[in-house]
Amino acid sequence: MGKVVVCGSIAYDNIMDFPGLFKEQILPDKIDSLNVSFLVNSLKKVRGGTAPNIAYSLALVGEKPLVLGTAGKDFYEYRDWLEENGIDTKLIKILDDDYTASCFITTDLSNNQITGFYPGAMAKDSEISIKNIDLTGVSMIVIAPTEPGAMVKWASECQEIGVPYLYDPGMQIPRLSAEELTKGIMGARIAIFNEYEYILMKEKTGLCKEDILEKVDILVETLGEKGSILKGRNQRVQIAPAKPTRIVDPTGAGDAFRAGLIKGYLEGASLEKMGKYASVTAVYAVENKGATEHRYTLEEFKMRYNENFGEI
Repeated sequence: MGKVVVCGSIAYDNIMDFPGLFKEQILPDKIDSLNVSFLVNSLKKVRGGTAPNIAYSLALVGEKPLVLGTAGKDFYEYRDWLEENGIDTKLIKILDDDYTASCFITTDLSNNQITGFYPGAMAKDSEISIKNIDLTGVSMIVIAPTEPGAMVKWASECQEIGVPYLYDPGMQIPRLSAEELTKGIMGARIAIFNEYEYILMKEKTGLCKEDILEKVDILVETLGEKGSILKGRNQRVQIAPAKPTRIVDPTGAGDAFRAGLIKGYLEGASLEKMGKYASVTAVYAVENKGATEHRYTLEEFKMRYNENFGEI
């Protein structure tokens, strides 16, 4: 087992709850002239960003993550909190002339989400080079959604250096070209998408799952409340989601899922165990409002795993 460098956005999440359904407010035959307003009944500002979200859950399961990315002049308190929670922040570049990226997430009663994003300091992510950092003891690099130019650069650098990486294009699939997306996916050790992202990726690149698995060791598709599917070249497993004690907010569940997946990978676990780890790390995020508001010990994690899947 070694260290993990998590590259991705660093942001504040502004989470809002809409006490209705988006589908009841949007007229399909007027989609070309969309003009809607949602009156929300709550607002909570929390720490977020794909890189800290993943790193936080990695630290909870005993890993030693480093976050790489760019933040703004309002980040110092967030940085101190990350350090207090076992996350190395030395690879974070702070710009004192801009603000940290901000995400505005509105969730309806069916847990559908509409998100707006101000990049702020994140726009400078592409100025950071993986080639310039000390990779001693690093077993995995995670490339999570952030400024698209940075994602392209980091994937290319990982391929040049020969360091394994998990590729998670996520919300940036529409902004990556077919060529950029294909190169990032096909050079990865692990590629991950949710159902909708996989369809977008396939339409843009033409890559099917069989194509991807000619180069990629592990392909993961998350299915929300239906669990996840993990595929290797000669194996396919479908994993049920862990059972939540309560459902509060889906924000950050995907990032927490990735942490469990990486933990299993670093341990050399089977695809099945990797998926089960991921289901358990994800469920904690669902039970809290915000991507880093949950907390548990390793012993509690093992107990939760045993409750859902039997002996760890």
